[in-house]
Amino acid sequence: MSRSGLITLLTDFGLSDAYTAMMKGAALSINRNAAIIDITHCINVGSIFQGADILQEAFSFFPENTVHVAVVDPGVGSSRRLIAAKAADHFFVAPDNGILWPIIEKNSNAQIVELTNEDYFLPHVTSTFHGRDIFAPVAAHISLGVELSQLGKPITDPEKLTLPQPYIKDDILKGEITRVDNFGNIITNIKKEHLKNYLGDNLPVIQIGEYKITGIFETYSDREKGELLALFSSADHLEIAVNLGKASEYLNKDPDEIRGMRVKVLKVN
Repeated sequence: MSRSGLITLLTDFGLSDAYTAMMKGAALSINRNAAIIDITHCINVGSIFQGADILQEAFSFFPENTVHVAVVDPGVGSSRRLIAAKAADHFFVAPDNGILWPIIEKNSNAQIVELTNEDYFLPHVTSTFHGRDIFAPVAAHISLGVELSQLGKPITDPEKLTLPQPYIKDDILKGEITRVDNFGNIITNIKKEHLKNYLGDNLPVIQIGEYKITGIFETYSDREKGELLALFSSADHLEIAVNLGKASEYLNKDPDEIRGMRVKVLKVN
């Protein structure tokens, strides 16, 4: 089967160590012609939820048959399974801890195998670095045309993960903050479709902590410099931002404090 030769990496390894470089080296030692693209290595340590959210947001912008490696693996070395999957004409390699579930759930014909064929691992597998020793080599082999059936046995019970969803209570749409991006913009789990279904023809008032924002803006520059605003991100998530500033600083909170905060949307005529 013809493959794209592309491999993406998403991890919580950060940028200060050589871990991602070693993963790339392991993959390139198997497929020297692979093109390896970093999605991000700045997932909050151990945050399977954040990893799953960003992976499902990013993968579809790559060509078909790209191999995506997702290593947010607080259970590394334990009895948790290691899996590879094909869904939406893309391949995925990851621990079976739910990080692939949002993608698998949306693709009922997804093929999933447990990685049991050690012929596709590095010769020496450590208990603490399966990203280098197993996931990266397997991804490289897939990029060369190896079929999932060669990697291990099919499974039908991957680990599930329930991402927090917005809901309506007392005629108020309630969501939460999923992350703060590098620009200090506050990203919520409320999507454009949620807001449209809730609002109808009404005007929204977005409340976060003690702050209220009336209306949704099209661009950051629709407000004066330093002013708080709400708009939809490029992935259609409701985003709280500050024109030429950081919303996280505007709220005078650390990003770790902001994640998980509730966001309310009320409607006015």
